[in-house]
Amino acid sequence: MRISEIITEQEVSEKASRKLCLSTTPNSELGASNLASCKSQGLRAREGNKSHKMGKGPESRMVMGGHKVKGKKYGGKIPDWGTRK
Repeated sequence: MRISEIITEQEVSEKASRKLCLSTTPNSELGASNLASCKSQGLRAREGNKSHKMGKGPESRMVMGGHKVKGKKYGGKIPDWGTRK
């Protein structure tokens, strides 16, 4: 196996299943990748005090903590800061 094949396999990660995201398993017992995927799909509530603009007006800024908001990859308004372009 070549290094390029290993890297390609690691980059291709599946999203967490809907069943896993909606289960009663606490966030602390989920893996980091699955938890991030669940939050990005809008199936688990986000944490923290980070705010984003959800619309056009000045009142549209909203703190993400406690809200189930989709990420851009899944049709939401939260930007994906982890990708390089």
